[in-house]
Amino acid sequence: MRLALALVHYPVLDRSGETVTTAITNLDLHDMARSARTYGAEQLFVVHPVAAQRALAERIREHWVVGSGKRRIPDRAVALDVLTVVASLEEAYGAMSSAGREGVEIWTTAAASRGLPVTSYAASRARLAQTSRPVLILFGTGWGLAPELIADADVRIEPIRAAASTGYNHLSVRAACAITLDRLLGEQSAG
Repeated sequence: MRLALALVHYPVLDRSGETVTTAITNLDLHDMARSARTYGAEQLFVVHPVAAQRALAERIREHWVVGSGKRRIPDRAVALDVLTVVASLEEAYGAMSSAGREGVEIWTTAAASRGLPVTSYAASRARLAQTSRPVLILFGTGWGLAPELIADADVRIEPIRAAASTGYNHLSVRAACAITLDRLLGEQSAG
């Protein structure tokens, strides 16, 4: 199984439901890279259409992978080495398969199902173990992925929900990433 993640900064939604571009957050890069490395994802694509934001992500990666950050905290270099900064999802698809989008199975995550059919974590886990195409899981920033990305997905993973409803469901993207990877690839308890 080939698995990669994409931290999508465009197209995503703002709180009003408008399509926007969000800014890169240093913590997202660090924490999602650490989760990706821990669970065996080959790459974490940082998707951003703005050149200055891509340059920022590249500087962060360089600092930890080849710069003074690597000398101080070598484990962080191992994690941040999975970062691949791209301008678009099409670039990520092309990096994963010579067939582009058609060669990649796209999975999305969301805090709400938005009325679309979703796949349980158990069924997603089984599919991940059996698929022959590389899988790219999209994680949205802001208020989530734009509707066209969700509609185009091969798999829409069910929303993460707490067992006891608090009425609040707005996890950080890095927390959602860690939970998703653990549910898909983590050790399953016998309990």
